[in-house]
Amino acid sequence: MAKAVTILDVAALAGVSKSAASLALRGTGYVSETKRRAVLDAAAELGYRPNAAARAMGSQRSGIVGLILDDLRNPWFVPAVEGLSDGLHGAGLRPLLGDWRLEGGPLVERFMELRVEGIVLVGTLDGAEPALAGIGPVPVVQVGSPRAQARAASIVTNDDAEGARRVVRHLAALGHRDVAHLGAPGTPVGDARREGFEDESRRLGLTFRTVDAGLTEEAGYRAGRGLLAAAGRPTAIFAVNDMAALGALSAAEDLGLAVPDDLSLAGYDDTPAARLRAVGLTSVDNASREAGRVAARLLAERIAGRSPVAESVLLAPELKARTSTAPPPAVVR
Repeated sequence: MAKAVTILDVAALAGVSKSAASLALRGTGYVSETKRRAVLDAAAELGYRPNAAARAMGSQRSGIVGLILDDLRNPWFVPAVEGLSDGLHGAGLRPLLGDWRLEGGPLVERFMELRVEGIVLVGTLDGAEPALAGIGPVPVVQVGSPRAQARAASIVTNDDAEGARRVVRHLAALGHRDVAHLGAPGTPVGDARREGFEDESRRLGLTFRTVDAGLTEEAGYRAGRGLLAAAGRPTAIFAVNDMAALGALSAAEDLGLAVPDDLSLAGYDDTPAARLRAVGLTSVDNASREAGRVAARLLAERIAGRSPVAESVLLAPELKARTSTAPPPAVVR
């Protein structure tokens, strides 16, 4: 196996000291243009790549922020991570991404070994509290979950209950009186969205029911098919998220039901799939990109010591009405 190229090799080839090579590569301190160019040329010739962990050990700062997602397969995370990345890069911080579903507790240990300056939790990480208990004073911001899983974590989330209430009001305004919710019991966002759905349905005098499903397309398909195949099906379904709504859409198609002619369907999160013209799913925009930007700002301020106190930011949702919802049929088959 070939020996890894070190900064000493770069310095030797460039004819400068190790400290001068380090300053030139980091772009800090004073190094003459001639030496800087010699160092950069030597690094390119040798294929040198800086070792982030070693650099962190030699300084007080690593400039690294660990981003831990509960499941990379969730499309809601795409705009959230984009907003996070934009904000962190703007603050001179570099995000390092990890998937909790795949790695679990060792992911936190790995980030701590890299001396991350902060951690962002995206979503609700199942059973993460023990792993996060040992991170000490490292600041944490949690995005997309209404409850903190780490000590003194800041929270940036959507008003899920209000978003669900807006969906119910939209369906009621279209004339629907019998509505159903595909929920995700035992999850923070699922519980909040169910609460909003049931409270608003009750307030408006609607006939309503909640069916346990989950956050995946398969869960939405199973629950949706069971609901729609039974007698007395509702005229509208509000699913806990877009993935479950897409599963319910497939179930309706398998049963010969047209959306929205026979059944109105709404989701939550306003993912890219919901915005496809062929789908046209009515959904709730929970400002995930903005949540990422706000989370990056809060974390950068805490790292810099400008905001030592944990904060909680609740972002307002926005209903995006599309072609999957319409007035109910005159006669339900």
